[in-house]
Amino acid sequence: MIDSHIYNPKSQKYYVRKYFEGIKDQLKGRKVIDIPAGNGATTEILLGAGADVEAFDLFPEYFMLKEMECKRADITESIPLPNGYADWVTCQEGIEHFSDQARTFREINRVLKKHGRLLLTTPSYSNLSAKLSYLLFESETNKQMPPNEIDDIWMADHSGSKEIYHGHIFMIGLQKLRILAKLSGFRIKEIRYMRLSKGSLALFPFFYPLIWMSSWLRYYRNLKKNPGIAMQVKKEVYLEQLRINLSARNLLNKHTFIIFEKMHDSSEVNLGVESVVRPFGQIM
Repeated sequence: MIDSHIYNPKSQKYYVRKYFEGIKDQLKGRKVIDIPAGNGATTEILLGAGADVEAFDLFPEYFMLKEMECKRADITESIPLPNGYADWVTCQEGIEHFSDQARTFREINRVLKKHGRLLLTTPSYSNLSAKLSYLLFESETNKQMPPNEIDDIWMADHSGSKEIYHGHIFMIGLQKLRILAKLSGFRIKEIRYMRLSKGSLALFPFFYPLIWMSSWLRYYRNLKKNPGIAMQVKKEVYLEQLRINLSARNLLNKHTFIIFEKMHDSSEVNLGVESVVRPFGQIM
């Protein structure tokens, strides 16, 4: 193996490997896109499962796997593949680096077949420790400075590309991932637990009662708004958000690990509700 971290329970790569090994029969012969492919560790796992893999990265020079080529691609611009090409896309530790995350979701949607799956991992911005760090410092963790031009310009090799690979400038939580996915034609299939954030566990007894009470109050208050929208529709949306807010696993999870399923093409998505969409010229 090119990367020993796939056997380290402290690494997110370990849990991705375990997941793919558990669905090995579903991957055999399937077209899978690994983007950003990084050093090729996930590509190697997928090849071992019998998948037909194509690897892309903004900086393919860092790809270490000798068995195949990693092609250059900026996922926020385009993936050089036709519509409805792949059964799976894995976006491991990538979304927090992308400036245009909405466009990223739409581009992944474009290359996936209907009911295709997107596996996405990212450092958790929804656990209690991360929430407190953002409140106090606007940083990812209490050990780090807020995003800055010293620590968050990770790669800028202009000999091969004029692009800059940003660090964790664009961290994103579960609720925002949910709405970006919805707007792009996806639904959350599964949120998987990876490992415990010890800092979040220490905060849990103090903050969870407040989160529980506040979340339920917000839920009932918002059910009373927009009387023109069917109660069933409001409950469906707000209950999904409520479950995410109240999930102890999400509040304690060191890392975010989500499986999305493509339900529609991005062009077919229309989530606007006439009773709340204001016409042009109307005072907001």
